[in-house]
This record gives sequence, C-alpha cells and structure tokens, in this order.
Amino acid sequence: MPSNSGRSRKNLRVLRVRIVHGVALLSAAIFVLASSHGRAAELEPRAYANAPVGLNFLIAGYVRSEGGLSTNPASPIQDAHLNINTGVLAYARSLDVWGRSGKLDVIMPFSDLSGTALVSGQPAERNISGLNDPRFRFSVNFIGAPALSMQEFAGYQQDLIAGASVQVSAPLGQYDPSRLVNIGTNRWFIKPDIGISKALGAITLELSAGVFFFTINDEYYGGKTLEQEPVYTTQAHVTYSFRNGVWAALDATYDFGGRTTVNGVQKDDAMENSRFGATLAMPLNRNYSIKLYASSGVSTRTGSDYKLGGMALQYRW
Repeated sequence: MPSNSGRSRKNLRVLRVRIVHGVALLSAAIFVLASSHGRAAELEPRAYANAPVGLNFLIAGYVRSEGGLSTNPASPIQDAHLNINTGVLAYARSLDVWGRSGKLDVIMPFSDLSGTALVSGQPAERNISGLNDPRFRFSVNFIGAPALSMQEFAGYQQDLIAGASVQVSAPLGQYDPSRLVNIGTNRWFIKPDIGISKALGAITLELSAGVFFFTINDEYYGGKTLEQEPVYTTQAHVTYSFRNGVWAALDATYDFGGRTTVNGVQKDDAMENSRFGATLAMPLNRNYSIKLYASSGVSTRTGSDYKLGGMALQYRW
C-alpha cells in the first residue's frame, strides 16, 4: 500500500498536469477569440461613402473589448473572460479609379491580450502582447459616386451608391509556433465585399456582404496544420447626418461559418453570431475629427461573445 507521502506526490503531479493542460486549453480559447476580433463582427458605417479625390487621412485609435467564449456545456473550458486592448494606426487616401471614386487604406494594430477561465474545474490565466497582422484594402464605388475634386464635391448630393472592395491581411504579426497564444495568425486572409448606400434626405441606409477566405496555417501549435472554412458576414447601418457635419449611426452585423480543421480532424466550432452597435463622428475643426463607437453581442452560437468600445482621432489633409 503506498504511503501518504507517495499519494501526495502523485496527486501533486496530477494537479500539475491538469494545470498545464488547462493553460493550453485556455490558450486555444484565446487564440480563437483573438483571431476572430477585427475580422468577423466588424461594424463600419459609411464604408462606401464618396469623398473628394486626393485627400489623405491619418487615423490613430484605441479599442478595448471585454468578453468570453460561448462553448458547449460539455467543453472543459468554462467561464472564460478575456480582455483585449488594441492601439491602431491607419492611413487612407481617396483615389480616382477610371472616373469613379475609390480608396486605399492600410491598418497597423498592436494588441495586449489577457484571459482567465476555469479549465476542467481548475483556474488558468494567460497574458500576451504584440503586433497584429496588418491589413490593406482597396475599394471603388462603381455606381453613383464619380471622382470629384474638392470644388466639384461641394455641389455633390448622394443618391444611390454601389461599390466593392478587397481587403487582405498579411501574416506579419507576432507569432511563435512553439506557443499556442499569439496575436498574429500566421496565415493570410482575403475578403471581397460588396455594398450599397441609399440616401433619403438626412438618413442614409447601408447594406454590405462579404466573405473571409483563409490560407492554411502550417505552423500551428504542436507542429499541426490549421485550416478554416470561409466566414460569411453581412452589415447593415442607418446613418443620420446633422447640418454641422456630425453624423451618428446604428449598426448591425451577422456572421456565420468558419469551422476549423486541425490535422485533418474537423471541429464542431462553426460560428453564428450577431451584434448591434452605434457610432458617433464629430468634426473638431477643418482638419481634425473624432469618432466614438461601441458594440455588443446579441446572440452567439460558438466563439467570441464580447463588448467593445473604441475611439479614433482622424487628421485630414
């Protein structure tokens, strides 16, 4: 019969294994949430608005999100709570694309992420920070938004705008294949998107639909290969423009798909999420403006379920 000290050492080894396993599972949960933030569940009103050709925009912003994961009751991960603080630096320029208005923008984010959860009944915690994958987007309005100079734009009145865009994310963010928790994703994504915008006096109605296509991450944790099916996303916005240049919007999005496969084994983790939000933009002077925004999950089948708030200061020249 083993002694009490022998049983104690065995129990301690079991507890250590559970804690290490718990941290690994929590790391996987954080990876899923970090990968989904800033991709699906985006809310961006006025994405297809017209602007005078030749303008430059420099944007500095801050975003904070708090939330967790919606998991199956049988999952070992429960009560996950995650915080992500992100600083964003972006540049955009309005273009003349064969007589139609277009835009090119570049986004460079940096995030600090922390999380806690109960994993198999044991508490686990993880913290990480680093550069996110940068994103590049090209968009063009092919109906209802001609390329106009600043002088010509003064007399422009929107009616119906239809446009399209392509966004690409490059795998340049912080990534260590020996770690399960990373800010970067070690894979590309490409997102084609189409949208329409209809002005009704001071009110503008907007609707867009897009799809995220992901490349394979062949350096996933443990030497595995991670694949993900496309994520389909739709957005709807109702924007009201005030006379002094202030505008406000109510926002909604619905995303679905994105089931993952690890080393050929398909997971039961397809997303089906909806969010509502609001945006307020105000000019400070001729060159500066500020935008405040917030959103919250309405329903989450699987994946991230979080509240988000942020602000962005824009300089235009």
